[in-house]
Amino acid sequence: MFAIIGTLVVLGSVIGGFLMGGSSILLLWHPLEIVVIIGGALGAFLISNPFKVVKSAFTGALGVAKGSRYGRAEYILLLKLVYDILVMARKEGVLAIERHIEDPDKSDIFKKYPAIQADHHMMEFITDCLRLISGGNLDPHELESLLEYELETHHKESAEPSHAVQRVADALPGFGIVAAVLGIVSTMAAIEGSSTAEIGHRVGAALVGTFLGILVAYGLVGPIAAAMEHKAHEESKAFEVVKMALVASVRGYPPPVAVEFARKLLFSGVRPNFKDLEQELRGKKPAV
Repeated sequence: MFAIIGTLVVLGSVIGGFLMGGSSILLLWHPLEIVVIIGGALGAFLISNPFKVVKSAFTGALGVAKGSRYGRAEYILLLKLVYDILVMARKEGVLAIERHIEDPDKSDIFKKYPAIQADHHMMEFITDCLRLISGGNLDPHELESLLEYELETHHKESAEPSHAVQRVADALPGFGIVAAVLGIVSTMAAIEGSSTAEIGHRVGAALVGTFLGILVAYGLVGPIAAAMEHKAHEESKAFEVVKMALVASVRGYPPPVAVEFARKLLFSGVRPNFKDLEQELRGKKPAV
């Protein structure tokens, strides 16, 4: 929602200020300049990135308006899921969770949390971690180190789309200059026999190229890249929460304490307080 509001504020302020000066919005409409700038930037984007990053970048840009996948309610569900798993492992032994991780879609535990189950990457991370634990061959320090490497790889991969979009934003002013130079070349070629008004119109069209390149770069594409980076960072926190809870459990802490360790990692905006989470874990509805 804020992404849409911000976009409207940017466009409204720039175009509105232009119109307040007594100009016409048609003066900014030059399709050839748009083709040069947007087409050139898109082509450079396709050249410099593999298909996987291109696909993720478009998906991520379109998903900016939706916000993060994990909010306060989703984190409560995630912590409850981890708690249920740890309680089962403590009561029935680590081997009891093997049937749940081998076929998560049919697991009674995972079925209680469809919102988490729908996150393919999170489910894969949880089940892989539990396989390492059920193997029983890693001490807590080795497990934590291994999961840190995995999370580092995941963070780098999730940041690639936003970095790719940011590079497009950095290049757009240059493509704006390219469009302006082409406009000036066209003007110089047509200067003989042209009136002052015609030359002025052509020069104005060339300057619009520079204007569009800078506006799209700093007013639209750059902010979208920053929003994508923030969203990826927020969603990566969910993986750190799971890692902390599982590592704390392997170190010998009981499930409530392990989950509390994980809760402490959350940002204040999405972190449930201790009392509410405790009531959720006990199956009681928190007081409003």
